[in-house]
Amino acid sequence: MAVAEDSPLATLQTGDQARGWDAVGQLDIGGRGFCSGALIADNLVLTAAHCLFDRETNARIDPATIQFLAGWRGGRAQSYRGVRRAVVHPDYVMDGTVTRTAVDVAVLELDRPIRDTKVKPFAIASRPRAGEEVGVVSYARGRDQAPSIQETCAVLGRQMGSVVMSCDVDFGASGAPIFSFDSGEPQIVSVVSAMATMGDKKVSLGTDLEEPLARIRAELAAGKGYFLPQAPEPRRVLMSGQRRDTGAKFVKP
Repeated sequence: MAVAEDSPLATLQTGDQARGWDAVGQLDIGGRGFCSGALIADNLVLTAAHCLFDRETNARIDPATIQFLAGWRGGRAQSYRGVRRAVVHPDYVMDGTVTRTAVDVAVLELDRPIRDTKVKPFAIASRPRAGEEVGVVSYARGRDQAPSIQETCAVLGRQMGSVVMSCDVDFGASGAPIFSFDSGEPQIVSVVSAMATMGDKKVSLGTDLEEPLARIRAELAAGKGYFLPQAPEPRRVLMSGQRRDTGAKFVKP
């Protein structure tokens, strides 16, 4: 099957350009860093597990310091929400040296649901096949004030439970949703975990969602995860100039 050439990144600067993508948001990590995430239910955000750990100490980050900024663009979000509970894949280990991409997935339960007609949660689709065209919407270093979309990139293969793709990602894109458009609507098929190289080519690595997300849903249903004692009061986010570039951790195998 012939695969279309990768499209360039395009910034979603205006409301018209961002229409349909406001359920992708920036995760503000205590004003010190950020990752990307996407709404998969009115109160659940899908992201990468490593975003929820301190990259220097490997300790879990207090969910009270995390805020989901749905549709963050130009210093404002369509919706602001705190985090009530963080559920990381039970097999994920943050050891400071290896990003375990096969299980590098987490779900955040928000302190309040987002019920905004402009912020529509995304559905989950089956895992992408080698040669399939996908797309990605993400925030990253140097482009943290508006989301960027790459409408076409390719699944290059699979390796040890991870999806290898040609998608253009950078620091801060951790947790960004990878989309399939086969159904006519964007559906999430993977989550950005890391950057790597394959030969002399820069590639991105993502989590195969099917089994890992099923495990996390079971953890949610069982009442597991890292809770706050109660929902925090709504907070306003710090402006980007007041925080570090990123809290994400990437690996270059």
